[in-house]
Amino acid sequence: MHIHLIAVGQKMPAWVKQGYEEYAKRLPQSFSLKLTEIAPGQRSKRSDPRRAIEEEGAKIINAIPAPAHVIALDEGGKQWTTLHLAEQMQGWMQDGRDIALLVGGADGLSHGCKQRAEQRWALSKLTLPHPLVRVLLAEQLYRAWSVTQGHPYHRE
Repeated sequence: MHIHLIAVGQKMPAWVKQGYEEYAKRLPQSFSLKLTEIAPGQRSKRSDPRRAIEEEGAKIINAIPAPAHVIALDEGGKQWTTLHLAEQMQGWMQDGRDIALLVGGADGLSHGCKQRAEQRWALSKLTLPHPLVRVLLAEQLYRAWSVTQGHPYHRE
């Protein structure tokens, strides 16, 4: 099973790449985390941001591998504890499909992405910068995986 992190944004700062890669490389090959970067939609003072959101959404949907269990990262989703994420992971592993985590751009995910998702997950009630979300997701996925394996990385 693979987890596909499909995120809007390219040309991340070095600290984002380093943080993401640090946790992604800790996961075993059988549970790998793969990043697909989506180019942001064109925005200007005169353009409608909804057009950019829809443009990004179409690219995100095209990047989802079939058949994948799709989870939209969305402020309207449910918040999970690390232990709940570990439970979710065990269910994903039993299901056997790849996982696709969708992260929108500055204005969020398109309606189509949210409809395509089987689950909606809110990382926090806080507004998080999109580059930090990548690092946070990679770390939490590793932490939850370590819980499922009885690894001492996670301490309660």
